[in-house]
Amino acid sequence: MTAEHTRLAAALRELRAGAGLSLAALAERTAYSKSSWERYLNGKSLPPRQAVQELCRLANEPDGRLLALWEIAESHWSGRAVAPAPDPPADESPRPHPQESPPAGTGWRRLRRGRLLVVLASTYTVIVGGAAALLFFLLPDSEAQEDGPLPASVPFSFAPECHGAACEGRDPMRLICGIGPDTLASYRTATGAHVELRHSKKCGASWARTWATEIGDRLDVTAGGPTHGVHIRNKDDAATFIYTEMTEVRPGSTVRACFRPASADGERECFEARVGGAGVPSR
Repeated sequence: MTAEHTRLAAALRELRAGAGLSLAALAERTAYSKSSWERYLNGKSLPPRQAVQELCRLANEPDGRLLALWEIAESHWSGRAVAPAPDPPADESPRPHPQESPPAGTGWRRLRRGRLLVVLASTYTVIVGGAAALLFFLLPDSEAQEDGPLPASVPFSFAPECHGAACEGRDPMRLICGIGPDTLASYRTATGAHVELRHSKKCGASWARTWATEIGDRLDVTAGGPTHGVHIRNKDDAATFIYTEMTEVRPGSTVRACFRPASADGERECFEARVGGAGVPSR
């Protein structure tokens, strides 16, 4: 499972948790089964592009960012993103002149050797295919699984990978802090952009996210320590959710987000929220 696939799976889980959708609900409202969604959400297999779009639709969220993540993950999954292998070194052994005839009997020996390789390859394919089929029928049917905790054998942990100061300046999605966060406050700017202050109790950290933005907009967040910001660089950023990095918070901490529009005459708009309190807009 690549880092890109891990990031996509974490984003899908956050979206599902935020929308309050169970596996059963996803199966009922999409063309994909519970077992399929269980695999997609936990990184066991790469979801189809349509499944990503369906989840965004059900969660009433823009699909631009997740589709961009899917494109990257799919390119690594399929091998399209793998760099081509370097050319093999030139063969320094002497080669016969094209007009020279091979020694007598060489062609027949090569033909027999080629046939032997084909037979061996076919036998190997049959053996491997039979073993795979046997395993398929012996494995338990994952359709019977309920919406409960996943078995310990799943190679991806739901536990956050940082807490407090260890989260400072880091990506909430990659560090598994973005699963089921609290929204401390929401704000809509004069330009129509949406901003939210998010908080993870498990990670002891907060961050801001924005959407419906314009190229050139900027969002900053701080909780009295370092300031972390994100810049809307292109139309893909403007069409989806964009997150700042995390900042450490404690109960009672005040988190402040400031939005700077791209237009030169636009005013900076800030609002604050206390961890455990309410948001307060300001200029």
